[in-house]
Amino acid sequence: MHEMSITGSVVALCAERAAGQQVIRVTLEIGKLAGVVPDAVRFCFEICATGTALEGAELEIIETPGRAVCRDCGAGVSMQQLYDCCACGSANLELTAGEELKIKQMEVTECV
Repeated sequence: MHEMSITGSVVALCAERAAGQQVIRVTLEIGKLAGVVPDAVRFCFEICATGTALEGAELEIIETPGRAVCRDCGAGVSMQQLYDCCACGSANLELTAGEELKIKQMEVTECV
């Protein structure tokens, strides 16, 4: 399960950026084609956050759809998996969205 190492990296990056402040919420953007299972990240988050500035933080995950443009006919294609085809039958697609995995936002407590 590579989601554990991915989640551990997210927690480490957020803790570093929090610079000692308590993190309240982390928002991740995970693309449908990223090869990462959002439910597995949710499961791993609490484990990875234990003992860090993220302990008790809320995890919000925004799942972005896969999208591509057909290089043969120019049509926009909604993708559910990496090997989908265009309605014209072509598999010659250029991915435009859905492979992202990024920390979109992080909320921390206010400095006193």
